[in-house]
Amino acid sequence: MSVLETVEIVEQPLATRQQAIAAALEHFDSGAFLQALERRVAVRSESQNPAQAEALAAYLNDEIAPELAALGFTSRLAANPVNARAPFLIAERIEDPALPTVLTYGHGDVVRGYDEQWRDGLKPWEIRVEGDRWYGRGTADNKGQHSVNFAALAAVLATRGGRLGYNVKVIFETGEEIGSPGLNEVCAAERDALAADVFIASDGPRVSAERPTLFLGSRGGVTFELRVDLREGAHHSGNWGGALRNPAIVLSHAIASLVDRHGAIAVEGLRPPPIPASVRAALADIELGGDENAPAVDADWGEPGLTPTERVIGWNTLEVLAFKAGNPDAPVNAIPPRAHAVCQLRFVVGTDYQRVGEHLQAHFARLGFSEVEARVTQTAAATRLDPDDAWVRWALESLRASTDKKPALLPNLGGTVPNDVFAETLGLPTLWVPHSYPACAQHAPNEHLLGSVAREALAVMAGLWYDLGDDAARLATPATRS
Repeated sequence: MSVLETVEIVEQPLATRQQAIAAALEHFDSGAFLQALERRVAVRSESQNPAQAEALAAYLNDEIAPELAALGFTSRLAANPVNARAPFLIAERIEDPALPTVLTYGHGDVVRGYDEQWRDGLKPWEIRVEGDRWYGRGTADNKGQHSVNFAALAAVLATRGGRLGYNVKVIFETGEEIGSPGLNEVCAAERDALAADVFIASDGPRVSAERPTLFLGSRGGVTFELRVDLREGAHHSGNWGGALRNPAIVLSHAIASLVDRHGAIAVEGLRPPPIPASVRAALADIELGGDENAPAVDADWGEPGLTPTERVIGWNTLEVLAFKAGNPDAPVNAIPPRAHAVCQLRFVVGTDYQRVGEHLQAHFARLGFSEVEARVTQTAAATRLDPDDAWVRWALESLRASTDKKPALLPNLGGTVPNDVFAETLGLPTLWVPHSYPACAQHAPNEHLLGSVAREALAVMAGLWYDLGDDAARLATPATRS
């Protein structure tokens, strides 16, 4: 049941912001929001699993398109030029071409369910409510989040008598969990169809469950492999140990030369510029962690002189994601022939990320690690809207008015979302309002959404969509509307 079916349409002169919020909250309190989310979670839209290609298309055709049609959108599927099994949906609701336009986004795919790894009583494709926790794959990433946004938009439409006072466009993908293949290509090809004044969407976590959050971009990511391949076959460690170079030891020392024992990056080309004053100011009152089940922060790890929050949000980090030499599960008394590591650089705006491979090779050559081969396998750009932008000030005030709380402002998310496509390819100011929290087990077994956060998020987004109708014309610039 949609919000438009559960809320009486209010005549335009009587419409108020509080009525829109009340309509969104009633959608939650009636159980209709949970019912819709249960249906969506049941769709096994695992983009990492090629066998679920039909489920990806079905999610667009059977869930998103009908939801948007009920709100007055026209939509169409767009083929993915990079990965055919991960299509896109493009939709629009045009009240008047002369009005400002907002572009929003969501993704219907999820990571693998890992069904057998969920704790007893939980299944990834069925929502189970335990207190404030709603367990199920996609509840936090991203089905719960886009369900909030569409339901809140419906509440505003119902309250305003069927008119928003602005246009809405949607780009919806089904490949975010495999790196958003084709998203940039489709947005570039559809630049005119997706032209807008501002981008507003939801993904990722709040800084804490209790604090509404706005983030303006994301750190970028460079994934790279390091390999040391010395010979064919393993050789007995007793007969040959001390005479044959061990690739695991060589690779361990090579990695140790990139990051010191306290986690600080030691290669100048992989380090970022100094943290801007506006970013430091925004992060000053944000504490990393603190939620139930959040890991304890290692205060002495990472770049010295920075707070843990600054290290995650405002700085670069280099992580070893996987390391293998021989067979750790069944070791034998032999020197392995090769070693392999997968590493990742998370980086902020201003980093020389396009030359990471060159920096690595030059560094290893300088230190004499001629055996180490470095190969970049995946790259995503970093983005950050200016925290002093007028759209940012507007959004923060809207969040505060809806919750009576001071919202957290993150200049960029610590993780990576495909914000570069919207900020650079489409040239839009980007505002992200996340509806999850750090300990949600995103991508892991036992993923969950907090019901209390979802309810507050409905109020937040109803207020934001409502305020856009009053303020978009003032905030939109001629450049974005041309």
